[in-house]
Amino acid sequence: MAKRDPNKTARNKRDADITGELKVLWPVVSANTGIADQQSFNALIGGKAATFIDLKNAVIKSADEYISLYLSGFKKAREKDGWSAGGTPFSADTLDKNFATLTKSKAVKKYFLLFLQRSFLRHYDELVRERPSTADAEVWIGQNNNDYGILITPRYKNGEWENDQSEIRHFPKLYWTIGHVLSSGLVVQKDPEPLIFATVDDYLQFFMKVLVRPSGSTYEREIAKRYCDYVKAQEKPEDVPLLIPEFRYNGKDKKHKYRLDLCIIDPVTLRKVGIELSPWSTHGLLKGTAGKTQKQINEEALANFEKEATKMREYFQKHRITTLIYTDTRLAAIDEVFGEIAVYLGGGDQVSQLEFDLISEFL
Repeated sequence: MAKRDPNKTARNKRDADITGELKVLWPVVSANTGIADQQSFNALIGGKAATFIDLKNAVIKSADEYISLYLSGFKKAREKDGWSAGGTPFSADTLDKNFATLTKSKAVKKYFLLFLQRSFLRHYDELVRERPSTADAEVWIGQNNNDYGILITPRYKNGEWENDQSEIRHFPKLYWTIGHVLSSGLVVQKDPEPLIFATVDDYLQFFMKVLVRPSGSTYEREIAKRYCDYVKAQEKPEDVPLLIPEFRYNGKDKKHKYRLDLCIIDPVTLRKVGIELSPWSTHGLLKGTAGKTQKQINEEALANFEKEATKMREYFQKHRITTLIYTDTRLAAIDEVFGEIAVYLGGGDQVSQLEFDLISEFL
């Protein structure tokens, strides 16, 4: 039996408690505002959320922050007629009337703030996490003629795969995790049927035998094996970030400039960390040096170094990927290398500032 998430249980309990408090408050609120229908009053509050808060892009970490953003947007919309953070704008006159209604009494203010707190709890999973930009919402991996796309909300349209942007916010899984790929599958260009994986093991087998095997790197295969063992050992394997092989620099373009050996995208912060396996035999070794001068050898060695440095710099500039580079000395201790990589498989978090002075207006 799956273990319950204590945080979700606590949110559900608080949701139920707030619903009970709203029920007790409603007769007084109804009398104070002259509004007989509770659903209509709730719509007066909840129906404005998308107008006051940029719900498509805002990352909201707490109920207090949600309330703060709502009140800030409410104030701005009242002061600037027709302003909207993203939803349907309302006239300043309408909002002034709503403000007067929602500040009618202490009971009404309390109901209002409790309702907003409950709204945050009910949309918690989609509000607390970073959401990728359009450019960052798809990853293309693999070599030529063996390439696959990892999208968030894939849909096949006009012969091409794309994300349904309107549904990214509602995606039920953590982005760029095992659960993500089990939910969305992998896609192949010009093929309307996605590759679907029924279980974690199904995906891990495909990962090892199809995604990793063509690289020909012994080190990459060894790290991939350890990753599979790591995933299987976790209590919630679906929440483990994907170890993304052969991250293509130019995305789904047929010709690609570079491929990054491995990449991990934090499901909360969306921070990208690349892993480049650079043994001397494939990244630095110079052949046919017998008939060359020392100057020529140095120039070739410099060109190799410049090529690798340019690749890492361009990945950072275009995709904001900070890359860890492992050379022979480090790769000789492959367990230690994976231990360093595993640090980035644990996820992340961040905190935002709140506007407590606006909240105090309603207390």
